[in-house]
Parts: sequence; C-alpha cells; structure tokens
Amino acid sequence: MSQTAVITANQAAKASEPLMRGLRGLCPACGRGRMFRKFLKVADACPDCGEELHHHRADDFPAYLDIVIVGHVLVPILLAVETEYAPPLWLSMTMWPAIALIATLALLQPIKGGVVAMQWFIGMHGFEQSKGRRAPAPVPVPTAG
Repeated sequence: MSQTAVITANQAAKASEPLMRGLRGLCPACGRGRMFRKFLKVADACPDCGEELHHHRADDFPAYLDIVIVGHVLVPILLAVETEYAPPLWLSMTMWPAIALIATLALLQPIKGGVVAMQWFIGMHGFEQSKGRRAPAPVPVPTAG
C-alpha cells in the first residue's frame, strides 16, 4: 500500500541567490533592476520586472548589523595595532574613527539590501503574496509505506 506525500518545490529553494542579489543592490526577484533609488531609499517597485518592494520593513536592523560587523572586525585590529605598535595618540584619534566611518557607510547599503532580500524570500511584511506567486503547484511524490 503506497501513500502520496505532497512536496512543494520552491522555485528559489536556496536563500543564497536572492541574498546575493540584495547585497549587490539588485532586485531579489529578477536580479536585473536596481533595488535602491537613493542611497538607503528602497524603490517602490523593481524598474525591470515590476516586483513590488515597498512592503519591506528593514527599519533599524541593517544599522544594528552594520555596527556589529564593523565592531567585531575593527576592534580586534585596533587592539592589535595599539598593543604592537603604539602609534601616537593624534594618529589613533584620527585614523580609527575615520576607518570606522568609512567601513560603516560602505557596508550599510549592502546590508540593507540583504535584509530586504531576505524579507522578500521568506515572505515577511507584505511579501506574502509575492512568495505565493513564485511558489509552483505541489508535486505529488510516492512514499513507501
């Protein structure tokens, strides 16, 4: 006696593809259109495929991730340089804040793009309909039993 299990084959089964698109600032759906219309302002829809992106609720999460990443990378480097070389105080007081600012600004847009792409992939905050449109019909698979 065999039973039939229903497995939904998700079109984008791996989250890495939309995540990489988001990190590059591209539409998580098609990978061709720009996600941002300004530095941190997400476009209402993809100019290429028309995928609605205005549903996102990234809020402060990209900034928190940015602080955590920059802090965890920069603080050990700062401590190693300060203990090994002991540069003059004026150099440390100008160099480290400048490096922190540049790193933070450089990572902020890619991190926000990744957060929005993951919300799109998971179907969070208004992206439920979008996720439903890209999920194909269930495929019956025979199981032993």
